[in-house]
Amino acid sequence: MNLMPPPALSFDRTNIKPGDRICVAISGGADSVALLLTLHAANTVKRDALGIGLSAAHVHHGIRPGEESDADQQFVEALCARLDIPLHLHHTSIPERVAQTGETIEEAARAVRYDFFRSLIAANEADAILTAHTLDDQAETVLMKLLRGAWTEGLSAIHPVVLVNTPTRTGKILRPFLNTRRAEIEDFLNQINQPWREDSTNTDTAYTRNRIRHELLPQLREYNPSLDQTLSNLAELAREEEARWQLELSRLLPQILLPGKPVRGGGRSVSTAPGQSALAIELDRLRALDPALRRRVLRAAARQLGARLSFDETSRLLALCGFLTLPTVAARTGATLHLSNQLRAERSHRELRLFLQK
Repeated sequence: MNLMPPPALSFDRTNIKPGDRICVAISGGADSVALLLTLHAANTVKRDALGIGLSAAHVHHGIRPGEESDADQQFVEALCARLDIPLHLHHTSIPERVAQTGETIEEAARAVRYDFFRSLIAANEADAILTAHTLDDQAETVLMKLLRGAWTEGLSAIHPVVLVNTPTRTGKILRPFLNTRRAEIEDFLNQINQPWREDSTNTDTAYTRNRIRHELLPQLREYNPSLDQTLSNLAELAREEEARWQLELSRLLPQILLPGKPVRGGGRSVSTAPGQSALAIELDRLRALDPALRRRVLRAAARQLGARLSFDETSRLLALCGFLTLPTVAARTGATLHLSNQLRAERSHRELRLFLQK
């Protein structure tokens, strides 16, 4: 009699090696339950075992009614106990944080989770944290970024590998299910009769992601049934394009960015006063660049000062330099621009100067 092998899910093993301490972030939902079970199975089979130290991490966000969040934690605790997997728990109140910071619920929850992950890496509890983001999550994120006007790096969306630097050590965030569909995961769990927890907030269309998941994406799939894969492909292309640009900028920026402002007799004056960081770019150097590289250089210069430029702000800078024509921007010596994040721009005869005014 031929026995069918037990069902299994494939995952990206590329960045997992024997001896690694791997911690799976588990909410109790289908995706994270499947990831934990998949890693546990891959680590216990006699042939081709991963050879890793496996643990799990769960955050009690305090967002939903207490009994629902408590039941999620109890479910995760029972699953980890059955699998004999150590569990790291973190309790917080996202509503209280939101009241203090003004963040959205989604922003605050994500920040708390990743702070917890960093603390586990810093405390030497894990070398890598694995999250159960799927191809569906990737598609939703790309579309959300596109709707918000993201640049290329934004369209790269969820990265399969993210380095995490802490004061004590460096670790990684890994997403080994990023090419796996949510439907595959639920089919797998149903085949092995493994229950999971449903988050009641996942159907609440007050959240942008849920509106995209339940309303917008189903409509767009009528135009392209393979839309999720198409959006995931776009993220991969954007990620590769961004990596290529960063290599080019790392080569170019040291040659083109100048500190402070020029002084008579040669040299440059660099202020040491707090809040007076400044960079300058010679207009002739910018003029010699192609339009795409000009935008990249301006945005990279602003980022070195701790500011981020929007598309419109970048266009205003280009107009200040004389490379675009905008009715609201004067391309002349002495003209200035007030941009967001306390960033200011000033044009001289030969240079564009960027500085922070706090």
